[in-house]
Amino acid sequence: MRYHARWVLPITQPPIENGTVVESDGVITYVGPRADAPSGKDHDLGEAILLPGLVNTHTHLELTVMRGFLEDCRFTEWIDKLRQSRNDVLDAEMLLDSARFGIVEGLEAGITTYADTCSSGVVMQAMRELGVRGIMYQEIFGPDPSQSDVAMRELEERVEKLRLEQTELVSLGVSPHAPYTVSDPLYKAAAKFANTRQLPLAMHIAESEQEHDIVTSGSGDFADRWRRRGIAVGPRARSPIALLDQHGALERGPLLIHCVRVDDADIEIMARHRCAVAHCPASNAKFGHGIAPLLPMLAAGIRVGMGSDSVASNNRMDILDEARLAVLIHRAATRRHDAFGAHQALELATIGGARALGIDSGVGSLEVGKDADLAAFRIDIPRTTPIGDPYSSAIFALPGRSAELVTVRGRMMVDRGRALAADNALAGRVRKAGAALAAWAART
Repeated sequence: MRYHARWVLPITQPPIENGTVVESDGVITYVGPRADAPSGKDHDLGEAILLPGLVNTHTHLELTVMRGFLEDCRFTEWIDKLRQSRNDVLDAEMLLDSARFGIVEGLEAGITTYADTCSSGVVMQAMRELGVRGIMYQEIFGPDPSQSDVAMRELEERVEKLRLEQTELVSLGVSPHAPYTVSDPLYKAAAKFANTRQLPLAMHIAESEQEHDIVTSGSGDFADRWRRRGIAVGPRARSPIALLDQHGALERGPLLIHCVRVDDADIEIMARHRCAVAHCPASNAKFGHGIAPLLPMLAAGIRVGMGSDSVASNNRMDILDEARLAVLIHRAATRRHDAFGAHQALELATIGGARALGIDSGVGSLEVGKDADLAAFRIDIPRTTPIGDPYSSAIFALPGRSAELVTVRGRMMVDRGRALAADNALAGRVRKAGAALAAWAART
């Protein structure tokens, strides 16, 4: 198939006006001017920008039904309400529908790859059913050191079952959740398990003030919760990053999620261990956590991709919008117009995310030999007329628009702005689950 577009943005090469991407058996065989393209069947996208499929380096697809449910909560209260309502209201089928619906939303935003941290384990099934690319990191929780062995047995049992669900597109990882839900012995055991099994590791880290307090001084809201449960709390490390380092959780260069409260010493540790970072500017800002030091991390050579976090904390999954926010936030924070540009932001949304997940040999840019994960957006609309610089248009004008076309390994997933897997019955079940959550909130 020959995909023609007014602009083709390969990411690793200059933009191509009136360009063509040729796909055969799910693999890209040509990227270049339309005039030089080999013969074949045509799909003319017309006035459109054709990009690599976008990469979301952090999400919680099973929480899609919680969109708008946890508004304006203090972070510790948000965590408590999420955990309690999920346990009380959402069964496995609801969580699976939630994950399916989240993928539909992501596809229509041009996202072809998902790095998902999941408690229930249902996301692998949803990814397989809908034909997307992704890594599901099975979460593990356990703040009580005396229960570390029990938590690890549960993790091992889940991983053994989930490993059978892996495909060429969907793989499995492990995620010890965060310092306020994971004890030091559990961090050490989970990291050793992941390293031994050669499973990718992802962890929420250095996200909030409350997390920093429980790690560095044994104080704050999370520490108080531990004490009420009879769990001893005291200073654990100089910083959350140092905590992971001292327990061997950084040995294989894991994916570190958020990294808002990191200093120069932390960044040096992260770079030395070849860690990657999921940068989630919208979620970080909505919670009031702060601004992650993106520019120093990039300067240190750390691999960074864009993440949306869950729609329970962000309300929508739009990686182009995350990239736009990154440009605006980091320019505003540094008071420099040239601190971070549209081209750099689009890189983080594509090849940067692929590098962060260790899959850049196959996706993240439009190059011959890579898989045909594509996303096209129409530009014959007022907000992109005239288009000017295509990179600036993609970052500053296109967010919020549905993709015209999306493919994963050559298979069409979105056509004319609509996900082919979109299902009115699924949407109805998700709305019903949302209503059940609202009813629970009214009772409590």
